[in-house]
Amino acid sequence: MSETIFTNAEIVTRKESFRGDLVVRDGLIARVEPALKASRSLGAIDLDGDFLLPGLVELHTDNLERHATPRPRVRWPAVSAVVTHDAQMAASGITTIYDALAIGDIQRGGDRIEALDTMVTAVTAAQQSGMLRADHRLHLRCELSYPELRQLIEPLAGHPMVGLISLMDHTPGQRQFVSLDQFKTYYQGKYNLSDTALAEFIKSRQADQERYAGGNRAAVIALARRRGIRLASHDDATAAHVEEAREAGVVIAEFPTTREAASTAHAAGMSVLGGAPNVVRDGSHSGNASALDFARAGILDILSSDYVPVSLLHAAFKLADEAGIRLPDAVATVSANPAAAVGLEDRGRIEAGLRADLVRVAVVDRLPFTRTTWRLGERIA
Repeated sequence: MSETIFTNAEIVTRKESFRGDLVVRDGLIARVEPALKASRSLGAIDLDGDFLLPGLVELHTDNLERHATPRPRVRWPAVSAVVTHDAQMAASGITTIYDALAIGDIQRGGDRIEALDTMVTAVTAAQQSGMLRADHRLHLRCELSYPELRQLIEPLAGHPMVGLISLMDHTPGQRQFVSLDQFKTYYQGKYNLSDTALAEFIKSRQADQERYAGGNRAAVIALARRRGIRLASHDDATAAHVEEAREAGVVIAEFPTTREAASTAHAAGMSVLGGAPNVVRDGSHSGNASALDFARAGILDILSSDYVPVSLLHAAFKLADEAGIRLPDAVATVSANPAAAVGLEDRGRIEAGLRADLVRVAVVDRLPFTRTTWRLGERIA
């Protein structure tokens, strides 16, 4: 039996925060209790008053793509990219990761499509060989207007690491890009398009949406139901979008772009997921609603680091500092709540009998940062 004692920690449980000790045995939390003095047990790890949180749970990260394709048309060796991505996530306190892989794209024949099979194989190989620090799952992001979506997702849906499927539609003029000006700013810069080329690009994407999105949506929903895979809806902007998601059995509303959509989803019992970078930056990079405002209104359930891994921890503490949210509830947005939303009941909370996925956090000048991360009681960063 292996045992580790953490002492003199500010422990954040689901209900409260207190100075105390935590004992880990064989990878699980064995005991959690308040303590007025540091333990004198031989080998106890003194956290010197730092916070001890449950390991963070990330449901939607694009960080792997940044390592797999560090520059346009540049492919990094796939397993190396996965291992580097994993190390960055673990160093950010994230112990459970749903790697978001795009199934289809707004642009035909882009890097995402060409790299898809390679990245699935690399994540699988790295996890099975013990190269990864965190526990990785796969999140399939389905671009509904993509013509070949069904052919791409069918062979992947049965993969044992797939734990989440999201319904996306990035067609210009709706959802994330209701404003065509915002769409133009984002995609013209991303793909270096002339005004004429952009106009043709918009026309083509709208035609694809009209032709393919309805059938693809029905097929993906049916596939998720057959496989028992949980569904998320991406960038809902209206109450009607949310109602469509509810009818489909969606359990997570990812990045709703308006207060109307977020409040409707929350009232319908969906978990509302907002961007941690949105919280840290005090606003959306694409001009949509503020996740911090959602939190103040009591309609934000989960945070995702999206494209900046370190933002997850920073945003949780900012919710406690600036949104009037109790620290245990703020921490739950990056741990207990995402774990529950995808059915992982063995983690996300500091509680006897659960996995000893833990992160030691210090705060300097109101900036939280990770000192140490443990997974199943073993130090990983």
